[in-house]
Amino acid sequence: MPAVFALGAIVIFVALGSWQLQRKAWKEALIESLEQRLSAPPVDLPPRERWATLDAARDEFRRVKFSAALLPGVEALVYTSGSALRSDVSGPGYWVFAPARLPAGGLVVVNRGFVPQGWQAPASRDLGGTPAETELVGVMRWPESRGVFSPKDDPDHNLWFVREPVAIAATKGWGDVAPFYIELESPQPASGLPRAGRLGANLRNEHLQYAITWYGLALVVVIMFGFWVSGRAGRAA
Repeated sequence: MPAVFALGAIVIFVALGSWQLQRKAWKEALIESLEQRLSAPPVDLPPRERWATLDAARDEFRRVKFSAALLPGVEALVYTSGSALRSDVSGPGYWVFAPARLPAGGLVVVNRGFVPQGWQAPASRDLGGTPAETELVGVMRWPESRGVFSPKDDPDHNLWFVREPVAIAATKGWGDVAPFYIELESPQPASGLPRAGRLGANLRNEHLQYAITWYGLALVVVIMFGFWVSGRAGRAA
């Protein structure tokens, strides 16, 4: 029984270590892809007739530029505890989502930026919008999936917990919007809030440490089992 237990533990620990090495390779490839897309110059936003053909795996995190008029007096607050892609965002706060109308028609939801906890009241910041068309620069993002533990949205208090632009637009009565949304880089509001900013590939990559830990546990089991066998052999002698 000790041999079976030791062998099972070694197999499990080695498998977990190997899985972490695979995750390390995946994370490094993801970081490289993000760095390439986020450092590229912005391209024109795809026209409305191409939106249905866009794909998150191919088009997410692409920097784009476009002219649009931010609709004044409307917003949706999406709670966040921080951002892995914005080093200037930490602590609890809210993303400010608002629709922007394109010159050729169609609405794109824009994440105008971050406001810290306590600044969610519209009177505390500049949310007048930009009724005139202006040049916007940002990054294309796709909706995030709602997790099992995601709190229920609270439209009565204008509060959401998942970045789902289509669902938010339907609830707020904005009309049909693009299946993606834009993380705004520029321009910045006159008051400084909400705070737009450029995304960066600041993802944690600690899978090598995790792999070493699992392999180390497998080695500990081997050593302890060796001591147990040696002790048993000595007692028998």
